[in-house]
Amino acid sequence: MRWQGRRGSRNIEDRRGRRSRGGRVGMTGGAGGLGLIAVVLIGWYFGIDVSPFLQGGGTQSSVTQSRPISEAEQREAEFVSVVLADTEEVWADLFRTQVGTNYDAPTLVLFSGVTQSPCGGASGATGPFYCPADRKAYLDTSFFTTLEQQLGAGGDFAAAYVIAHEVSHHVQNELGILGQANRIRAQSSEQQSNAISVRVELQADCYSGIWAREAQARFNSLERGDIEEAVNAARQIGDDRLQRSQGKVPMPHTFTHGTSEQRAGWFAIGYEEGRIEACDTFSAQSL
Repeated sequence: MRWQGRRGSRNIEDRRGRRSRGGRVGMTGGAGGLGLIAVVLIGWYFGIDVSPFLQGGGTQSSVTQSRPISEAEQREAEFVSVVLADTEEVWADLFRTQVGTNYDAPTLVLFSGVTQSPCGGASGATGPFYCPADRKAYLDTSFFTTLEQQLGAGGDFAAAYVIAHEVSHHVQNELGILGQANRIRAQSSEQQSNAISVRVELQADCYSGIWAREAQARFNSLERGDIEEAVNAARQIGDDRLQRSQGKVPMPHTFTHGTSEQRAGWFAIGYEEGRIEACDTFSAQSL
């Protein structure tokens, strides 16, 4: 991915270097029947924060320590800033031309280790997430290492897909989709709520595809193999693949983000179509 030398975003809140020591302990009581490991894996799906489910029965350390930012971390922050700036330009134009309104860009919080949000505590274990309460995306860039080494989805554009996916949840929030979906989920059975969550996540994948298309058209940022990196990342975090990686038989009624094929497929729809209306997963008869 070609990203060096381009504008970076000002909508970055950098909390790195302010790291809590110790953190929350005794959290297993809040995980319920899912089990702590399963809940943590949900955080790897690039979805909404799961840490509120991890907060039962523990105490939070208030001791913090400062540390210098490494050169590698600084480069990661510059990369994130450029990708975020790209999303700002792309979605501002798409909102003008396809929605007929202005786009209010989110803030992205960079943190190391653990931090707090209105949606609950965030840590490297929960993975990147978007919190609609404060309209911010949260990212510990060490997740990029997890993405490559544990999930088998390395590369700059795979990392950019992670950022674009979380920004896509903000796009859903701006359009009123996310709030409506969450209200319906709160009144639904667990299985129905899961099914709605799948459609929310697949739509975010589709929006990510739109961003990839526009990023190439505007900035000529894609290199050979970049789309394959993003599609591979989408495949690697499918519910069916993640459940198989735990030695389980995939159980569709428990899916919250969609299968590998669905995630890759909806990213491809967004990339090929380039239209917000093409990403209406809620009206789709077949996902």
